[in-house]
Amino acid sequence: MKLVVTVVGVDRVGIIAGVSTILANHKVNILSINQTILDGLFNMIMMCETESEDVKDLTSIQESLVTLGSELGVEIRAQHADIFLSMHRVG
Repeated sequence: MKLVVTVVGVDRVGIIAGVSTILANHKVNILSINQTILDGLFNMIMMCETESEDVKDLTSIQESLVTLGSELGVEIRAQHADIFLSMHRVG
């Protein structure tokens, strides 16, 4: 299953390390990353992939990332790539 992970919030040390660690612990491979910091606002989007197609695994990943986001003061979301792309399709 392909996933899109987004992170938005005030920049601070440890955001990328924390997200990457959680994804690795869940056996999620990061395919690409786009990250910017504008006036102290951190914004990152990652395209990821996992061999699992189980919704329970996605839920576990989401819960871990939400917990991390709370600890770091940023908003982290993980969505199935098909859902993310259909929500953001223009036209």
